[in-house]
Amino acid sequence: MWFRSKPGKSRAAAKGRDVQSTPKASTDVVLERVRLPVDLLQPGMKVVKLDRPWTEVPVLFQGFTLQTEAEARVLRQYCAWVVVEDEAERLAPVLDQIPHLKQRTTEPLQETRTLEQELPRAADTWSRTQQFVEKLIRDIEQNNDLELASARPLIRSCVDSVKTNASAMFWMARIKHRDAYTAEHCLRVAILTVAFARFLGLPEDDLEVAGMCGLLHDIGKLRVPDEILNKPGPLSPQEYEVMRKHTTLGHELLKQDPSLDPIISDVTLHHHERIDGRGYPQQLPEWQISRFARLIAIVDAYDAMTSDRCYRDGMSPADAVRILYKNRAQQFDADMVEAFIRMIGIYPPGSLVELNTGEVALVVSTHPGRKLKPKVEILLDNNKHPVTPRVMDLGSQTTTDGPVREIKAPLPDGAFGISLEGRVKQLMAKTIANHS
Repeated sequence: MWFRSKPGKSRAAAKGRDVQSTPKASTDVVLERVRLPVDLLQPGMKVVKLDRPWTEVPVLFQGFTLQTEAEARVLRQYCAWVVVEDEAERLAPVLDQIPHLKQRTTEPLQETRTLEQELPRAADTWSRTQQFVEKLIRDIEQNNDLELASARPLIRSCVDSVKTNASAMFWMARIKHRDAYTAEHCLRVAILTVAFARFLGLPEDDLEVAGMCGLLHDIGKLRVPDEILNKPGPLSPQEYEVMRKHTTLGHELLKQDPSLDPIISDVTLHHHERIDGRGYPQQLPEWQISRFARLIAIVDAYDAMTSDRCYRDGMSPADAVRILYKNRAQQFDADMVEAFIRMIGIYPPGSLVELNTGEVALVVSTHPGRKLKPKVEILLDNNKHPVTPRVMDLGSQTTTDGPVREIKAPLPDGAFGISLEGRVKQLMAKTIANHS
């Protein structure tokens, strides 16, 4: 860090933090300048430097005292850290939160309802949001006016469901149909983005904006000719150039709607930029890529790799995670990749797996500290016969649970007659019956 410590180090400086102390001449108040993660910003702090040029962030002034939550939200969308100036005594408790901030992605997403309880609402929210995307596709094809603002209450419902039990929405996102890739991809990216933003600790208002970014990030592809978008084979150099234009097409489309948060069009334009500066459309260097664009880039790539397309089958989540990890700090933000892998796990919720006992189970939820030992629902015994479903956390087994169970191998959906979609219908029917 570039700050020079002046005589009379403060408490924060003594702890080895990046600070610059500036005593006021006429008072005993000591001001400090510190580099602070954006998630710790508080009203009253003077923002004196960003981690990118001021002209790249939609704020009115270069250097200002933070007064509103809206100003803080903009900085959270674009920046990872900023330099602030404030009184040393006010900064001390904020700086003490930094170690906790770094540890927040080591805990699983909180749940207030069971998967079974949340599935009906998740399924309803999924269906309504998918209908919106399908209507959006038709409106673009027919050159109708777009009603993008109507997506907000739908994303709000997605946020509410994810806050209650993210695995319910994860299960819905795992039910994929090859012939509906475009609509479902947008919806899956929205869901995963909301969950990931929450996992990173972003405030609730940020979750809604992040979800809108995910839902609309690929809207420009709806302007790409279908024979290129769904070509069953490699694209020619000329076709690839047309495909790459979806970022600018989407950006131009969204900028026409003044009601949308500016970060949404920014993400649409920049979600294919790379940390090493070799992305498109502008080959931005790392420090010019917004925080939300980095986030969406990871989720978008993960879902694209794990989804079946008209011209190829999707790869396993484990293979997709390996590719993300291999390309961290080159294509993707390294810290975000590692956090995403902790959230999604090697066996994401909704995955069908075979245990070392021969039993077959569906993954219910994951734990960041136990990526290979998720919570599962056992559906078949070691002879592949149906049993009364039983939920077991593979990461917290005891000797009374019988043999120590581990995941032996992932299974394709539908193996041994078990499909995720079928299990969702069973659980929803059970919930409805219990309430009738």
